[in-house]
Amino acid sequence: MNWEAISAVSQLVGSIAVVFSVLYLGIQVHRSTRVARLATQDAAATALRDVTKPLMENAELERLWRVGLEDLNALSAQDQARFFHAAYQFLKAFETIHFHYVYGLMDRQLWEGWRGLLRHYVAAPGIAHYWKLRPEVFSERFRKFVDGLEPPAKQRTVGTLLGQERDS
Repeated sequence: MNWEAISAVSQLVGSIAVVFSVLYLGIQVHRSTRVARLATQDAAATALRDVTKPLMENAELERLWRVGLEDLNALSAQDQARFFHAAYQFLKAFETIHFHYVYGLMDRQLWEGWRGLLRHYVAAPGIAHYWKLRPEVFSERFRKFVDGLEPPAKQRTVGTLLGQERDS
């Protein structure tokens, strides 16, 4: 075998090795992207759970949230302020979820569920009022998205989910 043949075989082996390296790298990037998407989707659910968990665990906070969603005037000024803090956190969690969706880190089917839930809550009188007062604390992209949401035919939140208001 002459040097030219050895060189040609070496180049062929090197080229094959590069192709396999690129394929391996592509597989690893795909796996990494999938893991990142799953982690993002889990983080989104956790963020909203962190906001709503205290409402489930504390009857007074749940009452404040439920009543504030439907009738802010039924709350004292102090409770309205607490409601606004909760509304801010709730909407910020959704802004993060929306951000993840926009950047392709949220599965479309999961996103549709989140979007559907958000439509109901931004249509609630309490959050709608908060949104009118404080839109500037959210990104322009999220404001445009929320403002473009079509209200549901029948708005359902924890205060109206069963079709009747519970006594405050």
